[in-house]
Amino acid sequence: MTADSTPAPAVPAAGQPALRREIGFGQLVAYGLVFIGPAAAVGVFGTLDAHSGGVVPIVYLVATLAMALTASSYVVMSRAVPRAGSVFAYASEGIGPRVGHMAGWMMLLDYLLIPSVAYLFSGIALNSLIPAVPIWVFVLAAVVLTTALNLSGVKVTARVSMAVVIVEVVVLLIVLAAAAGVLATTGPVRGWLEPFTGGAAGISVAAVLGAVSIAVLSFLGFDALATFAEETRGDSRAIGRATLVCLVIIGVLFMAQTYVGALLSPTSAEELAAHPELQGDAYYAMVDSALGSTLHGALAVAKAVGAAFSALVGQAAASRVLMDMGRSGSLPKGLARVSPRTGAPLVGTLVAAGGNVAVALWAATRADGLDHVVSVVDVGALTGFVVLHVSVIGYFAVRRRGGGVDPLRHLVIPVLGALVLLAVVVSASVIALIVGGLWAVIGLVILLVRGVGRRPEPA
Repeated sequence: MTADSTPAPAVPAAGQPALRREIGFGQLVAYGLVFIGPAAAVGVFGTLDAHSGGVVPIVYLVATLAMALTASSYVVMSRAVPRAGSVFAYASEGIGPRVGHMAGWMMLLDYLLIPSVAYLFSGIALNSLIPAVPIWVFVLAAVVLTTALNLSGVKVTARVSMAVVIVEVVVLLIVLAAAAGVLATTGPVRGWLEPFTGGAAGISVAAVLGAVSIAVLSFLGFDALATFAEETRGDSRAIGRATLVCLVIIGVLFMAQTYVGALLSPTSAEELAAHPELQGDAYYAMVDSALGSTLHGALAVAKAVGAAFSALVGQAAASRVLMDMGRSGSLPKGLARVSPRTGAPLVGTLVAAGGNVAVALWAATRADGLDHVVSVVDVGALTGFVVLHVSVIGYFAVRRRGGGVDPLRHLVIPVLGALVLLAVVVSASVIALIVGGLWAVIGLVILLVRGVGRRPEPA
């Protein structure tokens, strides 16, 4: 056995509490939709419209195809390594425990920051309705509520997530239906095909690709489905199918809502580019001017509530990665503790909640806190996705652990996916790269202190 050989798959010790298989396929898809947010494109519509020259639906089409490469690798590895650790487990099996440790550690950055941002979004939205209550109070209340739900077990959170995603999708569909009515009676502000052709100026490939690097961030969260591999009813293919279904639904919703937004937007892409301060509220301005303040308010409230429950799924995903890293010895064993009553990762959930509270409250008490957190939220996930693709190559083509090698799924798609994601990572802000680098250094220190990869294989 080599120094970096892969340990046997981590499983609960005999007689110890374990995760329970209580999630159905539909609930699994709901988890993914809640974490991403069916209306996630609303918040970045103005930015993408300005950066792409008005062809946001094209941007989301390209982004969906790009993320499909990552989804394909998740499908392959979730079947081969059906463990709750997701990329941590995949990299450990496909490359080695040291790389697995670092991949899991980088994904934790994503799973800690995305919920923190979501909690903060909820706090800001609710504070706008009740200004007398500080943002941090709403943030703390949201953390306590969602943590309690996560500790209640996956069956409870799955049902709540299903209800939340239904409400979010219904509100979004009402907005789209109302917009269709306006378009049918008064016509569009821009040309019907302009969101796909760019109008007289045409399409700039460079501008579209630059906008894609931003749009990809709207999809962060579908990967969390892999962390529920040990709690899903059915065979190991359920995770892969749910991941693809979730990606297709989200891609269609993103393209539909941004196409309508482009057709009815009272502000042109050129104006948004010239006035960046208008970008953040561009979609709501469209809804307000074309559809009325009632739908504006409904969409805003749906997004506020959805953000809190997006954080719930992110926290749940983080707890399961911590649990798998704990039972594998990559992190302290105490993190592997599962509640015998509810089947929830007890210590992992509390640790994840603590991290969420620390980051969200810090950001809530600073004028520039949200900007700082958002700027680094993507680095961990994108780094983990790159390692995911490399893990496919390592598992099937190098270690030959999955039988025959499929050139397309095991080589071509992972290489293309890794290259696309590396281009996005390189385009991240300087502060994002600095924070990501510091987080990686901490993970490396933990790896060296704990001696990951040097331990003998258990008998």
